[in-house]
Amino acid sequence: MKQLLLILFVLPTLILAQKPIFSTAQVKSATVYSNAVQLVQNAAITLPKGNSEIVFKNIANSVNSNTIQINVPSQVTVLSVQFSDDYISEFEIDEQNPVIKKVRDSIKFVENAIQKAGNSRNTDQKTIELLDKNQQVWGSNSGLNVLELTKMVTYYQQNHTEISNNIDEKNAKIERLTKQLESLQNKLETNTQTQEKSSKGKLIVNVMNDVAGNIGFEINYISNNASWQPLYDLRVNSISDPINLEYKGQITQNTGIDWKKIKLSLSSGNPNQNNEPPTVNPWFLEYQQPRYSYKDESNRSVPQMLQGKLAGINITSANGYVGSSDKITIRGAGSIPIDAEPLYVVDGQVISAINFKEINPNRIKSVNVLKGANGTALYGTQGKNGVVVVTTKQGMDDYTTLEENQLNVSFDIDIPYDVLSNNKPHLVDLKTLKIPATFKSFAAPRSEKDAFLMAEIIDYGKYNLLPGEANIVFEGTYVGKIDIAANQTADTLSLSMGRDKKIILNREKIADKSGIKFLSSKKEQTFTFDITARNNKKEAVDLTIKDQYPLSSDKEIEIELLENSNAKINVETGILTWHLNLKPSESKKLRLSYKIRYPKDKVFGNL
Repeated sequence: MKQLLLILFVLPTLILAQKPIFSTAQVKSATVYSNAVQLVQNAAITLPKGNSEIVFKNIANSVNSNTIQINVPSQVTVLSVQFSDDYISEFEIDEQNPVIKKVRDSIKFVENAIQKAGNSRNTDQKTIELLDKNQQVWGSNSGLNVLELTKMVTYYQQNHTEISNNIDEKNAKIERLTKQLESLQNKLETNTQTQEKSSKGKLIVNVMNDVAGNIGFEINYISNNASWQPLYDLRVNSISDPINLEYKGQITQNTGIDWKKIKLSLSSGNPNQNNEPPTVNPWFLEYQQPRYSYKDESNRSVPQMLQGKLAGINITSANGYVGSSDKITIRGAGSIPIDAEPLYVVDGQVISAINFKEINPNRIKSVNVLKGANGTALYGTQGKNGVVVVTTKQGMDDYTTLEENQLNVSFDIDIPYDVLSNNKPHLVDLKTLKIPATFKSFAAPRSEKDAFLMAEIIDYGKYNLLPGEANIVFEGTYVGKIDIAANQTADTLSLSMGRDKKIILNREKIADKSGIKFLSSKKEQTFTFDITARNNKKEAVDLTIKDQYPLSSDKEIEIELLENSNAKINVETGILTWHLNLKPSESKKLRLSYKIRYPKDKVFGNL
């Protein structure tokens, strides 16, 4: 009796169990960090009153579950949220493209037909084998009379021929079905490639809804399968011009979702880093032990964008709704007829009211309203009803907003972007900057025989540069790549513009001023070098030259600097610095000489 009651109790529960509601979440925006992305996705679902289980598809393949946020109206309560990349439900239905579903069904049908034909052929082949064995038995039975043997041969011939023909027909059928299957599989592959990529990630969300109706969901989470890094193009026309710096972002993403027409932001922050400050503990010295071996506004019309946001404009509609068919009038001028529309001027050109209302609001940089005399003064009688002056965005600077906060920098891009989930680099233009720089030449002839043209930028922090690789184009010629070390602590940022071939350098050891002397217990060695610099340019150059003398790490090694040609000397590093101003075709010579005294039984490995 208890078992019967249990069955009666469970069955109604199973019958009343609701099917999950499936919905595809669309990506609306992405904030890309150096090693993660914060995705915002939207979905609208018709929910009944009461509890529901919703399965959101088109979620990234990898999600940081701790960062998931579900924003819903007040009448909806989110009971639980779970991420899965292998969700399987007995209620899930095939929501693929109908064409693809039809091809898949055809493939299953053909596969079943091939299987059945193969099974039948195998049965016929076994029958043939059995007949052949029986023939051997009959042939060895000498007790059969002629009549019986004749019947047996006739039976064998009839059945063997019929079955063999059946086998041939089934082989032909299997061959025909196999070709049909290959054709269907090729068709499926072609159709699948044209469909939008579908990810494995899903969010299973349980909610309680107070009022049945259409509910909007906003899903926010961080995925680690995306990153970006800054890239730069540095263009210099001449050393008298500022640097033209093109700030770019290189994005790669493999979230499993293609980002289509989304709002994109690039941030210098890192949501995955440890945010706990270090603890400073007492420091005790010890002897070392020995060691052994992260409705869209873009759909608005121009009147919708201006409604309530621009003084002097009044927008009316015959149907009570603001839209592209609405009328725009200028307020505050009593002489303007109520039905008269103003003059529209876009980027200096007069356009019609219809064309004005078809402008993409995202392209508008600024709007200004001219009334009365202000309008007629510039546009004559055309401006008597007022003038709406619009300036549109022209370059990436107008579409990119730089946001600085206490912890990081972000670039918000107004242009909708597509970034495919293929883990391939995708370049985004961010800003174009003109940066004043002082150009100087630098040389370290002990290490490198060429001089280098350097651009020195002061107060570089205001440009919000990030560490990254830069392409250098000087005077229209590509000269190579450099790394911009924007995270350094120096006051001036020095950027190499490439090798300066018009400055000739020579570092030569002077034989008669160099040599070895043997003392009682020590060896004394003298080194003398002449450094010659020549300017082959048509203009004067500021040239910085660095060289060095060795430092002692042992009290038995004595080092004395003999000549330095008035260099600036850093005794802690042994580096000598000369600042020269070379006129066109001018040469200057510097001398460096030093003496080393050390035990004569020692040999240096790096002298």
